[in-house]
Amino acid sequence: MITKMKKSLILFLSLMMFLSTGVVTTSCCTSDDDYYSSGEKVSLPEARITETLSKQLSDTKKATVYKFEYPSVDPYGNPTTLSGIIVVGDEIKENGMKAEGTVLYNHFTIFQKDECPSREDNVPLLVTGSKMICVAADYYGFGVTESKDQAYCIPHANAQASVDCLLAAQKLLKDMGYTWGDLLFNIGYSQGGQTTMGVVRLLAEKYPDIKLTHTIAGGGPYDIGETYHQLISKGESTMPSTAVCSALAYNEFYNVGLSYSTMFKDNIVKIIPTHILSKEYKRPDIETALGSTKMADILQPAMFDFNSDNSKKLSAAFEKDNLCAGWTPRGTERISIVHNEEDGCVPYANATKMADYLEGKGFTVSRDGSGDRYVDGSVYLYHLAFGDGTFLGLGAHEAGAVFFAFEFLDIACHYLGLKSHWITITELQKLLQ
Repeated sequence: MITKMKKSLILFLSLMMFLSTGVVTTSCCTSDDDYYSSGEKVSLPEARITETLSKQLSDTKKATVYKFEYPSVDPYGNPTTLSGIIVVGDEIKENGMKAEGTVLYNHFTIFQKDECPSREDNVPLLVTGSKMICVAADYYGFGVTESKDQAYCIPHANAQASVDCLLAAQKLLKDMGYTWGDLLFNIGYSQGGQTTMGVVRLLAEKYPDIKLTHTIAGGGPYDIGETYHQLISKGESTMPSTAVCSALAYNEFYNVGLSYSTMFKDNIVKIIPTHILSKEYKRPDIETALGSTKMADILQPAMFDFNSDNSKKLSAAFEKDNLCAGWTPRGTERISIVHNEEDGCVPYANATKMADYLEGKGFTVSRDGSGDRYVDGSVYLYHLAFGDGTFLGLGAHEAGAVFFAFEFLDIACHYLGLKSHWITITELQKLLQ
């Protein structure tokens, strides 16, 4: 990783702008007729394109963005309609409508309603010029379901939203005359990293015909219960908004039944409707409203006692969506995990627990960078060690995102047979302004 950093410092300086970002590449074959969610056939309207836009990345790189709605299920398993986007670079149209692969972008933490892929998220445009298509789900609670509580860090729900988005997008693309190759990458950072591993689990359990080429997960809370315990024990989070929203989501979607005043201090309870549930504010504004990074200033004392009834109830809900337990991955997976050891938002223990779990399932795990990341049944663990501000002035969580992004570009170029990245510094800077 040090060699990579030296060769690409300029790229890092540009990539730092997109912070906790995730991008995913995927392509698959599936039924032309039916959609399946939670393993059951559901009766919902066919997927449909709702808007078509033209986006220009540079003088030579343009893309068409298709906004669409598709059938899926909500976090409770009930049929619903969700939304997302498809990004197709003009180079694909010029190539006879043939793409090399598809990018399934599992997005990172967002709180404001216009941050989702179908609104203002430009990250999927990163594939323009690569001959890959990008597919991105809004997740439940954004886009067409923005009036609902977001399923924040609920991996089973967000993974289902992403997989259903992929299936619907590929049917729409086929109807429009597009074709694609066999490349299938599954990638995301932070909440998107958790969703990415949720996709790996979901495919193993319900979609045997969808074959992944490579999974890249970065900075994800794969064991949300371990994250809770680590942050409580440490007493602080560099992004407390994520801890608050995790507790809110699990309390809601797993019917824990705790009141806000039972979980949070009074000043936090007051801003939940105005700053979080309203979806009117972005994360920096929410952090300001929270007023502290100390967990003792945010949570009630009972939440610090792991033996209290309140803590036990919430921990039990967390365990129900623990990605480090209760499933068996397919032995053909190729997985890269990127995580900063100094991450004060998503503790590094998430990466080691995931690597250990996969190793226990028969995977070969490389923890020192010496293994081959392109063989079946392998896990490549990148453990960084940059504290807040020590790498390009970024927070530790954001620093991990930079390395994750570079890992995505490197791996995608390997499979595409490219000797250099398809996107220039100038184009990247324009995209991320």
